[in-house]
Amino acid sequence: MSDIIQLLPDSVANQIAAGEVIQRPASVVKELVENAVDAKADSITINIKDAGKTLIQVIDKGIGMSDTDARLSFERHSTSKIKTADDLFAISTMGFRGEALASIAAIAKVELKTRQENSEIGTQITIEGSKVINQEPVSCAQGSNFAVKNLFFNVPARRKFLKSNTTEFGHIISEFQRIALANPEIEFKLYHNDSEIYLLPKANIRQRIVAVFGKRINQNLITIESNTSIISIKGFIGKPEYARKKSGEQFFFINNRYMRSAYFNKAIINAYDQILQPETVPSYFLYLTADPSTIDVNIHPTKTEIKFEDQQAIWQIAHSAVKQALGKNNIVPSIDFNQEQGFDIPVLSKNTDIRNPQIEIDPTFNPFEHKKPVSKNPKSSAISLEKENLANWDKLYEGFEKENQQSDEFSFISNENSQQTITDPDISEKYFHFKNKYIFTPVKSGLMIIDQKRAHERILFEKFLNTLSFESAITQKSLYPKTIELDAKDHALLMDINDDLKSLGFDIDDFGGNSVVINGMPADSSNQEPEQIIDKFLNEYSTGEVDAKTQAKEKIARSLAKASAISSNQPLNNKEMREMVDMLFACQNPNYSPFGKLIVSIIKTDELEKRFN
Repeated sequence: MSDIIQLLPDSVANQIAAGEVIQRPASVVKELVENAVDAKADSITINIKDAGKTLIQVIDKGIGMSDTDARLSFERHSTSKIKTADDLFAISTMGFRGEALASIAAIAKVELKTRQENSEIGTQITIEGSKVINQEPVSCAQGSNFAVKNLFFNVPARRKFLKSNTTEFGHIISEFQRIALANPEIEFKLYHNDSEIYLLPKANIRQRIVAVFGKRINQNLITIESNTSIISIKGFIGKPEYARKKSGEQFFFINNRYMRSAYFNKAIINAYDQILQPETVPSYFLYLTADPSTIDVNIHPTKTEIKFEDQQAIWQIAHSAVKQALGKNNIVPSIDFNQEQGFDIPVLSKNTDIRNPQIEIDPTFNPFEHKKPVSKNPKSSAISLEKENLANWDKLYEGFEKENQQSDEFSFISNENSQQTITDPDISEKYFHFKNKYIFTPVKSGLMIIDQKRAHERILFEKFLNTLSFESAITQKSLYPKTIELDAKDHALLMDINDDLKSLGFDIDDFGGNSVVINGMPADSSNQEPEQIIDKFLNEYSTGEVDAKTQAKEKIARSLAKASAISSNQPLNNKEMREMVDMLFACQNPNYSPFGKLIVSIIKTDELEKRFN
């Protein structure tokens, strides 16, 4: 029987490795920009075409490479940052595994131009699918210029599973934001299809955060700083009133490297206990500094998962630092935060001598020697207080009658004189409004309960979906158009679906600089501010990925319905409740919201009667 074990060709091995390192265009951006940072570049420009599917170009003003280094950089496990195994335990650079360029060259057409400062001429290399096409001298600027074209051109199955341009470019922006926030001392420029997305000058951390996420975030930031023997933490956390339901402004950096950590995220969220609205996430931008020998960044190919030597202690330090910052800003009760910043947590070793704490006792202490002075005539004080209460007893009932007549907890509304009939003949013409959230109405079988917010979502969803199909919406023009600033990801998303939004009645123009002008809103939108509706809509729409056009329209209608619906504590008068019930039962599916949640529930008469047996 012939041998069946064989070595894989380098090109195939590189394609397999690329599957771990290069998952999408954003992965290429991450690897190339991190290499530019390691090359000590003070300015980095990224040009993107078609969300990276056609072109990813990264130009840096770094130290550049020699002819030999340029050629070797595309070989697997080639690196300038690791020489011995011991170096793995003291890593201070971004890229070090020696797989990125080899992986990129295996699944794309790559062109590199590079020149060192002391060289008069540079070198140009062209590679396609791991095969070197040519290498020749070239006149070029100092630094490196990588152009990655036709990503996954030789792996069509991988290219087929890429998402829409909006989704893929959103991932690119996420990677760009992480690197730009970690390196505020570097100038960054990002262009997509020749349009400027970001132009970030050199800055400090706060200025860089504002430049990335817009001026609106500046008033949201609270300074945080803590220095310990284990780790140092500095940066900013967000005020709880600005917390959003969508994550995206939560960043951990360790030694200027972005990292993911659900474990430390819980430390931050727990520090906001009882001061956040339900299902909201606060912003945070935390920069951790630790001895490189105490962390391991080599546990994942993308180098975003970090292992710490003193993980539990760091959790407590981060939690305490956030609590302290909130307390200093009077957001949570504080005891005394005027003490010097920083505290030492001793690190115990195997040879540490652990002793019981010493308790000092004063044997001469007598708790009865010092007594607080008491009133000489306590009875007179009590009599005086009682007389005052009797004289002012009527003030205890002030406002009671008014509150009793206009209770917001439970109101009864009857419309017996109304001439309008309900669509469902089983529903009577009596409504109860409970806690400004539920509509109660008697029916033949018992008591019907309607969730008003979900009902409104269903009504708007079917209306928006119908409008998207026939483009018959009416726009209510604003007397004073409103300009709102978005982050780059939300701006790109809004512009991508702007045509569909126009068919729903929105009139939105691009104002440049990630800002838009709201000229008009759908005529039947709620009384919320345009900025609130757009923010809620983008938060809802950006969760999940939908590419098919029909599905995308349904998602737009569903997301906009949730953003535009009335709140759960919105007071409704008799006419409004009647109209809502009418419109709900005119819907194709009045029982469930667009998100599959129950709208209508009936408590049967028999069940009510059993409660009184």
